[in-house]
Amino acid sequence: MRSQNIILAGVGGQGTILASKVLADVAMLEGYDVKISEIHGMAQRGGSVITHVKFAEKVNSPLIENGQADYIIAFELLEALRRLHFLKDDGEIIVNEQRIDPMTVITGKAEYPEGILQKLEEKSKLKSMAALDMAKELGNVRVVNIIMLGYLASKMDIKLENWHQAMRNQIKERFIDLNLKAFELGYNIK
Repeated sequence: MRSQNIILAGVGGQGTILASKVLADVAMLEGYDVKISEIHGMAQRGGSVITHVKFAEKVNSPLIENGQADYIIAFELLEALRRLHFLKDDGEIIVNEQRIDPMTVITGKAEYPEGILQKLEEKSKLKSMAALDMAKELGNVRVVNIIMLGYLASKMDIKLENWHQAMRNQIKERFIDLNLKAFELGYNIK
């Protein structure tokens, strides 16, 4: 597989960092050099969280430049729109159709943009999904991130057993079965 540049974006509490750690771990299990960078913006208060994950035979910098991301995985609609500038011309955005109002919208200082999915679709290859609804069906909204990683995994040439091992390495044992079910659900999305 060629090198991969992947942006993961969400808000505090959505598991952006955990998803990045699983992704980095699976790339290492595949024998790649991996670099990861995390940017937290008041994450505990629902602020933006973005991570850059790069893997290849050799990676020199942890940051993905504008127009260089193969994938953007966005756990929330507005975060997808905010990170669109990172995407390559032939890249893909995978977005959870969830809306989480930022503090500026909650306080009335800004309005939440309308038509985000349409804007994304006009500028990129887009896969949108109701990952929050799927997570609710599994009984835990905290697996949205793993559902979306499962979908990403279905598009990559990485052995399934390495994805499973990476999850076991990064997720507490008592949550493994739930997360494996969430991953499988995402992996089988068409």
